[in-house]
Amino acid sequence: MSGVREVGPDPQPGPGTGLVPAPQGPAKDRDLVIDLVRFVCLVLVVVSHCMMVSPVLHADGTVTSENTLGDQPWFEPVIWIFMVMPLFFVTGGTTGLQSWRRLKANGGTGFEFAQARLLRLVRPAAALLAVMFLGLWAALLVGVDPQVIQLLATGAGMPLWFLAAYLATQLNIPLLARFHARAPWLTVTGLAALVVAVDCFRGALPLLAYANLVFLWCAVQQLGFLMADGHAARLTRSGLVGLIVAANLLLGVVTGLGLYSGNMLVNLNPPNLCLLLLGVSQAAALQLLRPGLGWVSGVRWVRAMVMMAGRRSMTVYLWHLPLLAAMSGLLLLTDFPKPAAGTAAWWWARPLVLLGVVTLLLPVLAAFGRLEERPTASGHMRGRPAAAVVTAAVVVFIPVADAAFNGLTLGLLGGGAACFVLAILLLGRMPERATGDAQSDAQSDAPSERRRGADGPLPAGPSSANVEP
Repeated sequence: MSGVREVGPDPQPGPGTGLVPAPQGPAKDRDLVIDLVRFVCLVLVVVSHCMMVSPVLHADGTVTSENTLGDQPWFEPVIWIFMVMPLFFVTGGTTGLQSWRRLKANGGTGFEFAQARLLRLVRPAAALLAVMFLGLWAALLVGVDPQVIQLLATGAGMPLWFLAAYLATQLNIPLLARFHARAPWLTVTGLAALVVAVDCFRGALPLLAYANLVFLWCAVQQLGFLMADGHAARLTRSGLVGLIVAANLLLGVVTGLGLYSGNMLVNLNPPNLCLLLLGVSQAAALQLLRPGLGWVSGVRWVRAMVMMAGRRSMTVYLWHLPLLAAMSGLLLLTDFPKPAAGTAAWWWARPLVLLGVVTLLLPVLAAFGRLEERPTASGHMRGRPAAAVVTAAVVVFIPVADAAFNGLTLGLLGGGAACFVLAILLLGRMPERATGDAQSDAQSDAPSERRRGADGPLPAGPSSANVEP
């Protein structure tokens, strides 16, 4: 059947095959296609931001920021292809569901799952907020114009919306997995209906539109659930192509009729039905291209690069835009040539800007990258009390919600860093079962009775996703 991965022995590595020996331990359970897709998405995000951010110093001394890429007339149809945020949530659903099932099979609870997810995402974000606050506060003390400080804070804080939305969807995985086990298609349909309902009333109640930060991305995440359980693999190649065409035709209809904007950046914040249709198209395309992507991901140098980047992907995502904003802001204070946005000279300078961001990322990755994997210093080895996990989640989302509604400020950076640190202290150390389930799963190729949960056996074949506690 098209798109179904064969279950059996892997090809043996050898000279000229481009394959590396099968890894031992947890890496054996990784879905290299998912890793490769995430890597490509991350690269596209970093490159596109380097072509978007363009601070401008005006003659009267004011500073503004322009989205040069978004202002191009040819950009709107292109962004339909390169808007990869739905794909992040599709892959997150695939890996998240299997991670939850592994943890549950080992006796873990939903609160332990939430504890592990919070720690993995909040630790690197806390470091970012603290460094940004201290750096911008120091810049303010040495006389940098407050409007420049505010511009840098606003621009650099843009990645945090993704962190908030991704964390909200991941924390709902235990609940949504239960619904998915009982009625997978009804669950997706119900979430899609909630998305449409919010879109219908967002004109009268603008704040209601932000509910789709949960409903929309949870619906897209459910597409990853369907892929993890092999539903997409049951479709023929022509069926997948038909699904891609249908999703894009419907997208063309709703944007052509003026119900939604044709610019996917406009549809991104707050998100709407267009992102769900893109998610359907991208999930089908991922399944359609899986055989070719599987071959690419098996090439030695590709696999090594993807594995190396994957261990620090959240740090790259969180830090690349603050570093880009800081670099652009410092250039405004120098006599370095600054071509006008959109000119030929400006476009030719983009590779240098990208190189500068990558260069700045290297010491940041060395200093903060390990926060994505290192347990905290607390002595609590088991899951924390439910009240502590719930309180930590609330503490994290308070500054995030404030930033979403009122914008990111210097004061909020400091308050957010304090809230995130408090959440880390409340959460303690990574739950023992969350860090050990990968090793126990890797010891057996076939699921045993011990590893079966209430939701049924762990899926095998179409999407044996990487463990992501």
